[in-house]
Amino acid sequence: MIKKRKKHASRLPLPLIFFAGGLLLLAVTVLLFAEGGNQNGGGGTPAISVDKGLIDYGYVKLDTDLTFSIVVTNSGDGVLRFTEAPYIEIKEGC
Repeated sequence: MIKKRKKHASRLPLPLIFFAGGLLLLAVTVLLFAEGGNQNGGGGTPAISVDKGLIDYGYVKLDTDLTFSIVVTNSGDGVLRFTEAPYIEIKEGC
């Protein structure tokens, strides 16, 4: 009497293994960025503070050069980064 061997379940196909590995890698990456990989240096919220909200020179003749200084600080507990160049708005006649 000849015994027939039962076929075992075949191994997972190679493309399925790569697909599952890719999904696992993607999940790990998402978790790292969601948990501790934020751009604020490990946590906290940055907050910008300026020492002067208004600079008033009163009446000034046209073409007169004036200077002023302001102090910009980070009053929050995260790292403050500028994504664009800061600008100053000048209003006339206020």
